[in-house]
Amino acid sequence: MSNHMHLIARAREGHDISAIIRDFKKFTAKAIVKQIKEEPESRREWMLRHFAFRATAIERVKDFKFWEDGSHAILLDTPLKWEQRFSYLHNNPVKAGLVAEPHHYLLSSALDYAGIKGLVNIEMEW
Repeated sequence: MSNHMHLIARAREGHDISAIIRDFKKFTAKAIVKQIKEEPESRREWMLRHFAFRATAIERVKDFKFWEDGSHAILLDTPLKWEQRFSYLHNNPVKAGLVAEPHHYLLSSALDYAGIKGLVNIEMEW
């Protein structure tokens, strides 16, 4: 998705999921802003100004604010909830009109579940 992402994750024993998400956001924000700065992108200046402006409102953020604060965590504690979330995530690009089939979206784990190696490394539990 061009303006948001969905992630199903769990913390291993002794690790805090909030810290993992915080570190994920920090790492990816730096990498994405670096990519925007270095690669040809028609909206480069607009994006950098936007992220810099968003950072001015938050004392703990130095240069750019890429991610929104918080996350929308949903506890997947039953097989039905897992199935519903996977279906929702995999069909999100289809519903948005980006692709005709879930496994056509290159940044989705739907490829892996269709037996195709995707761009993202997926640890499948089953």
